[in-house]
Amino acid sequence: MAQEQTSAVRLEEGPAIIQARGLLKTYRLGGSVVRALDGVDLTVERGELMAVMGRSGSGKTTLLNVLGGLDRPDAGQVLVDGVDIARLNGSRLPRLRREKVGFVFQEFNLIPTLTALENVELPLRYAGVARSERRRRALEALSLVGMGGRVHHRPSQLSGGEQQRVALARALVNRPAIVLADEPTGELDTQTAAEVMSLVQRLNREMGQTFIIVTHDPAVAQRCRRVVRMEDGRIVSDERREE
Repeated sequence: MAQEQTSAVRLEEGPAIIQARGLLKTYRLGGSVVRALDGVDLTVERGELMAVMGRSGSGKTTLLNVLGGLDRPDAGQVLVDGVDIARLNGSRLPRLRREKVGFVFQEFNLIPTLTALENVELPLRYAGVARSERRRRALEALSLVGMGGRVHHRPSQLSGGEQQRVALARALVNRPAIVLADEPTGELDTQTAAEVMSLVQRLNREMGQTFIIVTHDPAVAQRCRRVVRMEDGRIVSDERREE
């Protein structure tokens, strides 16, 4: 991996783990062109707990996907831990995502035929981790999110909050520096959402992982130390609050 990084653009060493400059992303909608991202600049420091808010269609999810390398911008640059992800091709971009970034989705995206343990093991299988080691790490991740007693249950046997905890464990199992979450509490009731966010805060505080959370929920944003608001593909405010 170190050899791959030397061939990519690297910014100065510093606290920033994500640096985005001039991001432009457009989509065609009928006969119109929609600017999902319209010149977005964003710097995310290591260990931040950040919420991204805005109305539907404001560009929140597109920004998350571009920062995580799931989508490429039409113009602009994204550096993840100093590596220009636009310059990574072949297996190099999936490898960087696997090693640096964990994803949590609103619909959980768990495979229904697999147990909680098997779902969490999946990223490690793709990474070629030996069976005994991936089993150990998956059990550790599930225990971390309070699901150590439900490892052999399938998604249909779990509540929404439990499924979200499994999804969070899957995002954490590779020990990524960055966790990107798209409406992680959107399908949960108020109490369960608060419990999930308490877990996120604890992981952020104790493990130093960087969390970027797309949300409509002011209660979720209130739990974050930084809140970025978007409108029409642009960042219109960026507020930091004390612990």
